[in-house]
Order: sequence, then structure tokens, then C-alpha cells
Amino acid sequence: MATLTDYLKLHFIVLLWGFTAVAGLLISIPATEMVFYRTLLAAFGMMVWLAWRRESMRVSRKDFFYLLGIGCIVGIHWLTFFASARVSNASVSLVGFATNSLWAAILEPLAGRQRIKRLELLLGLVVLAGLYIIFSFNFRYPLGLALGIVSGFTAAAFSVMNARLVRRISPERITLYEMWGAWLAIVLFLPFYQQLWAANYQLRLVPALHDWFYLIFLAWGCSLYAYSAAIHLMKKLSVFYIQLALNLEPVYGIILALLIFGEKEKMGWNFYLGTVFIASAVLLYPYLRRATSRS
Repeated sequence: MATLTDYLKLHFIVLLWGFTAVAGLLISIPATEMVFYRTLLAAFGMMVWLAWRRESMRVSRKDFFYLLGIGCIVGIHWLTFFASARVSNASVSLVGFATNSLWAAILEPLAGRQRIKRLELLLGLVVLAGLYIIFSFNFRYPLGLALGIVSGFTAAAFSVMNARLVRRISPERITLYEMWGAWLAIVLFLPFYQQLWAANYQLRLVPALHDWFYLIFLAWGCSLYAYSAAIHLMKKLSVFYIQLALNLEPVYGIILALLIFGEKEKMGWNFYLGTVFIASAVLLYPYLRRATSRS
């Protein structure tokens, strides 16, 4: 039976994930170099964890390449998420990412060759209305919001893929190879990034001393610890409740960003009104889905 400690731990995990956009802004190196180190540290950390627990790292050759491919999508997800925060701010990045559950509501039935339900389409229109309100009235960060939405889409894509894989491969091995896949994607992207977007065509692969603290925190705290702890909580808490709590990540993230960055994170009324539309659709979706399934 779940205890108060279990519920508090779940919200602490969601708080950690909400802090990722804020931590990304506190790191001095650019988003691409930051994801390079985050994926490398996460992959290495999971390898050490599995070796310490003497758990098998073996997967079939087919699964190996499939997991690396999904890892590339994870790399794109993190790149667009942190780039969104850099070209706008943490609040805009988190609002764009908040569309991930509705993307999943569309992608999951398509992957299972099922019809998309009217409820998902209706809530999708609510999200589009929220985005329209934000983009109208001279919104300052259209590129940042667009990158955040791409981040939400890719997060939904690899989540739908992993939902099928986890039936026969342990979450730890999935994480291990997908982190290596994400790191490989960044390595392959670096030459193009250097020629097209890097300042003065130079990569910044030497983080400042304080950067290492946030990089390790992102890799081991927000990735490895939070992920493994959430898996353990599934033994006591329902999946429905966990998913509902995860939808609070943008809310926690925006509150943290306001507390840390203050005036920089304050937006016009249209941003907050549009955010209410998006957050309402995201938060209401699990409840409405359960209610309609009973009727």
C-alpha cells in the first residue's frame, strides 16, 4: 500500500524533471555540447550501475540497432528541448514540451493500428487554440515554442516505442543503449553544427567548473535516479496516477524558473492564457479517458 512518503517521492521526481530546463540555462556551454556530455555521462553511469549490480547488458543484434535508433530520437528530443530554452526561456520550452502527452495520444493508436478517439482530437484542438493565443498578440519566441513542441513530439515518439520494448527488455538495458544512441547522434551531428551554427565555427567542449555540477545532476539525478525511482514507485502507485503527476512537470518548471530567473521569465497575458488552455488539456486528458472508457 502506498504511503505519504511514496507520494512525496513521486512529486520530488517530477520536480527534478521540471528543473531540467532551468539547469540547462545555468550551464554556460551551448545546448549541443551540453547534450553531448549529458548523454555520455548518463550512458556511462548506467553501465557502471549494471556492472555493480552484476546485471546482464546483452540484447539481440536486432534490438541493439533498434535501441540505438530510438536513442537518436532521444538525442533530438534533448537538443530541441534545451535549444528551445536558449532561444527563448525555460517557461516557453516547458509549455512546448507539455504537448507530449497529447502527441502520445495520437501516436499510440497509430502504432497499434487503432482509430484515434474523438476525445484525443478534441483535446488536440484545445492545445492548438492555446498555441494560437500564444503566437498571436506579438509573441516574442515563436522559434523557442516550435522547438519545444518538436521536443514534446519526439518524447512521445520514443515513449510509444519503449512501451512495446519494455515487455521483453529491462528498463535499465533500454536506457543504457538509448543513451549511447543519443550520444552517437550528437557526435555525428557535431561537424554539421560546427559549420552551420557554432559561434565562430568553434565547439565549446570544455565546460566551466560549475558546469560539471549541473551536467552530472542532469545525467545522474534527472535521468538515472529519477527514472529508476519512478519504476520502483509503480509497484505501489497506479500508472494512471503517475502519468497524471508527470503532467505537472511544466508547472513545477515554470515556478522554479520564475523563482530563479525572476523578471526574465515573466511573459504577457496571452502566454499565460494560452498556457492555461494547454495545461487544462494535458491535465484533463487522463481523467476524461478513464471516464469515457467506463461509459
